[in-house]
Amino acid sequence: MSRPVPPHESAHLHVTGSAPYVDDLPELAGTLHCALGLSPHAHARIAALDLEAVRAAPGVRAVLTAADIPAVNDCGAVLHDEPILADGEVHYLGQPVFAVVADTREQARHAARLAAVDYAPRPAVLDPLEAHRQQSWVLPPLRLARGDAETALAQAPLQLAGRARVGAQEHFYLEGQIAYAWPTEDGGLHLHSSTQHPSEMQHAVAAMLGVASHRVRVEVRRMGGGFGGKEAQSAVFACIASLAAQRLQRPVKLRPDRDDDMLVTGKRHAVHCDWAAGFDTDGLLHGVRIDMVLDAGWSADLSGPVATRAVCHVDNAYYLPAADVSACCARTNRQSSTAFRGFGGPQGAFAIERILDDIAYATGLDPLDVRKRNFYAAQAGAGRDTTPYGQPVADNVIHTLVAQLEEDSDYRARRAQIAAFNAGSPVIRKGLALTPVKFGISFNLSHLNQAGALVHVYTDGSVLVNHGGTEMGQGLNTKVAQVVAHTLGVPLARVRCTATDTGKVANTSATAASSGSDLNGKAAEAAARRIRDRLATFAAERTGVAAVDVVFADDHVQAGTARIPFAQLVREAYVARLQLWSDGFYATPGLHWDARTLTGHPFYYFAYGAAVSEVAVDTLTGEWTLLRADLLHDAGRSINPAIDRGQVEGGFMQGLGWLTLEELVWNDEGRLLTHAPSTYKIPAIHDCPPDFRVRLFDNANREDTILRSKAVGEPPLLLAFSVFFAIRDALGSLAGHRVAPPLDAPATPEAILRAADAMREIGGT
Repeated sequence: MSRPVPPHESAHLHVTGSAPYVDDLPELAGTLHCALGLSPHAHARIAALDLEAVRAAPGVRAVLTAADIPAVNDCGAVLHDEPILADGEVHYLGQPVFAVVADTREQARHAARLAAVDYAPRPAVLDPLEAHRQQSWVLPPLRLARGDAETALAQAPLQLAGRARVGAQEHFYLEGQIAYAWPTEDGGLHLHSSTQHPSEMQHAVAAMLGVASHRVRVEVRRMGGGFGGKEAQSAVFACIASLAAQRLQRPVKLRPDRDDDMLVTGKRHAVHCDWAAGFDTDGLLHGVRIDMVLDAGWSADLSGPVATRAVCHVDNAYYLPAADVSACCARTNRQSSTAFRGFGGPQGAFAIERILDDIAYATGLDPLDVRKRNFYAAQAGAGRDTTPYGQPVADNVIHTLVAQLEEDSDYRARRAQIAAFNAGSPVIRKGLALTPVKFGISFNLSHLNQAGALVHVYTDGSVLVNHGGTEMGQGLNTKVAQVVAHTLGVPLARVRCTATDTGKVANTSATAASSGSDLNGKAAEAAARRIRDRLATFAAERTGVAAVDVVFADDHVQAGTARIPFAQLVREAYVARLQLWSDGFYATPGLHWDARTLTGHPFYYFAYGAAVSEVAVDTLTGEWTLLRADLLHDAGRSINPAIDRGQVEGGFMQGLGWLTLEELVWNDEGRLLTHAPSTYKIPAIHDCPPDFRVRLFDNANREDTILRSKAVGEPPLLLAFSVFFAIRDALGSLAGHRVAPPLDAPATPEAILRAADAMREIGGT
């Protein structure tokens, strides 16, 4: 009989509304509130800044500008190109220019509107393709090449070329950006920040104030969602709240409303892709050329590593014998694009899926057959098993996984049924698609793949864990606590995780790249093992058995014939002056990367998955419905199947939103028009399919990950490709699947209707 799966460690707090987030913390006496004055122009010089009316407004205690920053006016994640407060020039509509600190939030917000700022507008570039034509990039272009792609294209029996676009996406975390800072003794500062990267906030604040990092303590108990939007983008809020707290020597809270949050913060990178492919009549690729232009926005932010991951994921699950892949990060006068779940991987993989889908139309083959024909080899060392960047695909399970899903979902029979339905339905057309996922797990930058943890065992046998990862609802603390409980052989109820704190575990990496459990779980396991080994030696000495024969399980320690309750052994060990706490550290092995040649072994392993989606499209309105989705995802030997299934479901739905619903619209002045829930639509419960089948693939990780599990944060988002291509399949039926539908993402009803009209004209229906 299998044991019940533990729920999320904060589930009872979430459902009762008692889980404290930053804005729920009791406010210290004397707390002030901050609001931002934002640029109304996409690009302009600040000719004059008159803030007297702001200073004179009721309740205002201070107005801060770039001139008030004591040291470094920068919060750029990689390059020093992102001022905290604008200094002489603004680069996008919504850029913070000044900050108001007042007794109440309402007073600060009202006062911020009273500024008299004289702007001298400058030309703004809002089109990434125009920026690309001007060679205006935030970073030098990237290029990855294997073999002679041009010759392969020229000599292939068949050729195709096209252009594809996939749009940006707003993170829309439930808890918005927020920072709450207060001064501590001797020039110190304590900061509560809703951030995925406490150490980066610590470094940014310390650099801005001109103090050592040890004077800044950053604490994160939980976030109400992040999705990458709180990796680098939380820095401007953390810095401004900290600056105000340091200047006024008072606690200061900065919480923008949703509209300002969306105006200030960056989005997923929109990508324009020009491609060419050479292939044969069986749909087998001979060579590809893929040129991606990413809309980076006004600053570099994390565009470099995002573009790198996009380039490294254009292969998805497919062997590319000859490839020429480039990525340019175009500088536009928009919010700086940033990390978002998948971190460029979804955009890169979308390109090859679009190519293979078009090849299926060109050859008249079933799209699944084209995809399967181009899979990496099932066995490593058999050829067709190496990525364009030189890493062997040694753990490939995509053949088995897809075959299982194809059979379980009745893919072939349903295709025949849908064809029969469409033949008799002139308006409502159905579509079906099966798409695979291969996703690399690790940070692109090798040195970020490290983590630390502290584990304390108290004399009553309870265990406290602190690690460098952040909890944003994904269940990281639950999994880490499970790992520690498993290692010590105690019930999960004995183990508790505390808030992430730079004063406890230093120099942490962001909780990103799907690596939270891999890194922090291993670090916590290492710490717990040290304590267990000490206790084992202690028990062995008392009972006369070998330490290696001491077993920790079921809240007891078995040493020979002696069965000692865990808490009793701990108390006795304390009396014997045995150290009952330990640190742990983990660094992912075997990683290396040459950023100059874009070659190496950047990923520890790959996570796999596949999805089948069936849709019904109203070709007269563009409306559509997801009728059924079958998801099969590789989570390795899952630590917590309930949490992992939730991640698969959530990732799939978020990907569905990106590819079909969520359209960001800017006007000609660079103003984001979709800046609130009233104008920006994320998936709701009615967008979930009524028939939603989600399973985990039984596949222990071949690498020595934590309990042989696999990351499950980002990869499932790519399962939503099946929805987009199912919509495309439905539209393709309007012209007998002879021509690929002209549909880009997001496939909004308007875009679907335009594509349907074009297909009807082609098909003569």
